[in-house]
Amino acid sequence: MPKLGPLLQISHVAATAVLLIDLVISAQSINGQGARVPREAIRAPIHAWHELADRPARENAHVANLESKVVDVVGDRTAKVLADAFGIKTVGDLMRHYPRRYMVRGELSEISALKEGDEVTILAEVYSSANRQIRGRKASILEVIVTDGRDKLSLTFFNQAWREKELKVGAQGLFAGKVGLFNNKKQLAHPDYQMVPDGADVDSAVDNFAGKYLPVYPATAKMPSWKIAQCIEMAIASLDEVEDYLPQEIRIAHKYPDLQAALVQLHTPIDLDQAELARERLTFDEAFLLQLMLVMRRNELKKLNTISRKTIDGGLLSAFDASLAFELTGGQLEVIKEIENDLAQSHPMHRLLQGEVGSGKTVVALRAMLAVVDSGGQAALLAPTEVLAAQHVRTFGKLLGALAHGGILGSPEKATQVTLITGSQSGPARREALALAASGGAGIVIGTHALLGEKIEFNDLGLIVVDEQHRFGVEQRDALKVKAQKPPHLLVMTATPIPRTVAMTVFGDLDVSTLRELPLGRQAITTHVIAVLEKPAFLERAWERIREEVALGHQAYVVAPRIDAGSDESADIDFLFGQESPDIASVNELAPRLAGGALKGLRVAELHGRQSSDVKDATMRAFADGDIDVLVSTTVIEVGVDVANATVMVIMDADRFGVSQLHQLRGRVGRGTSPGLCLLVTTATHDAPARARLDAVAATVDGFELSRIDLEQRREGDVLGASQSGTRSHLRLLRVLRDEGLIEIARADAEGVVTASSDLTHYPELAKEVEIMARDAAVDYLDKG
Repeated sequence: MPKLGPLLQISHVAATAVLLIDLVISAQSINGQGARVPREAIRAPIHAWHELADRPARENAHVANLESKVVDVVGDRTAKVLADAFGIKTVGDLMRHYPRRYMVRGELSEISALKEGDEVTILAEVYSSANRQIRGRKASILEVIVTDGRDKLSLTFFNQAWREKELKVGAQGLFAGKVGLFNNKKQLAHPDYQMVPDGADVDSAVDNFAGKYLPVYPATAKMPSWKIAQCIEMAIASLDEVEDYLPQEIRIAHKYPDLQAALVQLHTPIDLDQAELARERLTFDEAFLLQLMLVMRRNELKKLNTISRKTIDGGLLSAFDASLAFELTGGQLEVIKEIENDLAQSHPMHRLLQGEVGSGKTVVALRAMLAVVDSGGQAALLAPTEVLAAQHVRTFGKLLGALAHGGILGSPEKATQVTLITGSQSGPARREALALAASGGAGIVIGTHALLGEKIEFNDLGLIVVDEQHRFGVEQRDALKVKAQKPPHLLVMTATPIPRTVAMTVFGDLDVSTLRELPLGRQAITTHVIAVLEKPAFLERAWERIREEVALGHQAYVVAPRIDAGSDESADIDFLFGQESPDIASVNELAPRLAGGALKGLRVAELHGRQSSDVKDATMRAFADGDIDVLVSTTVIEVGVDVANATVMVIMDADRFGVSQLHQLRGRVGRGTSPGLCLLVTTATHDAPARARLDAVAATVDGFELSRIDLEQRREGDVLGASQSGTRSHLRLLRVLRDEGLIEIARADAEGVVTASSDLTHYPELAKEVEIMARDAAVDYLDKG
């Protein structure tokens, strides 16, 4: 049977202090009505505690498992603090409150060599001790002077006069702590210590005390790290045999310790190698369980029955392909083949289409929609904003030409109609669009969240395309799915490149297609940072570049973070990183200033989210038609806006945007046959973290590389799920970028397990863990997209 660990075999000052409090309470309750108990009666059990530490744990501890309530192990008061501070309610929760790092008790140091701030261990003899009251307070300080024969050191203990009997003059002990200075005197405040009994082997005592790895935990003022360590030692001592849910063949193949050993060794490692192996095992568990759940969910989706939408020759899709004025890239053709194969199946497609800015995702999605229309069905495209929805209508109309004029006299026989449904439409326009969707007259229905309304009906919804997947949750997708007679096919798109392991972790139940190749003729985009505090004249040069591009017949964007001055609460604070900022540019202030100053004589217009749908649509049409030279806008143009004639973009206060957002914005220029130019204006100094972000964007146009940089700057909770602080989560150790290799191995193992037992009947313990995982708060967040 396991013994109490090393953290309980030393006289830890704080642990004993808490024990003293518990014993006082017990003694008072035994004596009745809180009567005063002699101090000696309280102290006596403390010395007995050290004797108990050498006995088998089973004689003194509640036998528990990971599902046991933590209150049964640590007591009511401590359990309440653990629950309030960290959400810890079970022994398993406590065992998964992992150390942040380890503090190593060093080898022996000489007192004369100690420096302030050093973590040290010394072997010394008690020279003197004195307890004094603090004036005006019901408190005392015990000061113990120790010596190593050459120099002296002060040890201080607050409100622990009882230690004077343990730290007797002439007694020898080992003392460990952080060196501080008080009144120019070196001291250790509340050190760990272990007394060396008379006649004991000093070398053996030193070996057992020094060089130990002590865990340092996420902590609070009410529940400090040392108290958490004490609680975990008690939990370890109480643990019965822990069932290991990881299949034995996987554990052996990876040479991992079993679950109980991993949990114990992570908290009480012999050395860092042991701690690292335990951490790897537990990190693998998180990746494996998540991947297993996603693989199982993916298999369940494949069991659904739907209408096969095979591609047919001689239909609308064939007519569209014949009308294309450009060649599709190799990457587009490859993804098209994957999607056509999915649509031909009798189970619904669930595919993520990701790609670089301008890589041609829209054409690929449109072909999928036309294939469904050919089969007699309809396709719905869900866009996050009205600007983007309207842009899709214009783009589809331009690509389809007469093929989008179904039902109109003289239109091609195979033509369909494309209709738009948004929340701000006029009554007549909305009624017409609703009728087209319900009758099936519109083969393609494009809209915003308005598509999810109860009054929206489809004749035969066969495909849902979700643009900018991260803007929608699973609830929105499901609200649209229920409008179909049978489970519809699903294609979700994102223009934000996602590293492979992030896609595997966040979208692991979807098949993933990736477009990296840009269409033929697409020009490169050059990006420069304009640091206005260092080189203010460069901003004037930026306005000159716009004038030069307009003189060549091109157009420009100017992007500002805000609509108007003081319009958002983060006016003076960087909303990404909390840094104080000077006045931030706004559309309503910047547009008239440029029109009357640096860009006087050019046709300047504003675009932002507060404008009516009609105004936004008219502005975008005018810009697309070349009737506007410079569009001063917020980030409503971030995705989907496609004006090939726009060649330059100036982003004001660029440090207020994230890396991926900047990459998306600059993707609006250079979409034609002329090179693009993006100028990032900032007041950030050269050594500021924000400046490093901008320099990274300027250094590369590789969206996947920038996506990694963006994700590395986020908290892991923002990548995987809600913040883990204070929540009961299974995703505590996993880092999707750091643990790429581990995630890929976990995915392969998960697929192997599901192949062997699709419902995990051969792995009952594993099935139970997956069920718990499915209810986990972080996974709920993943479900929401």
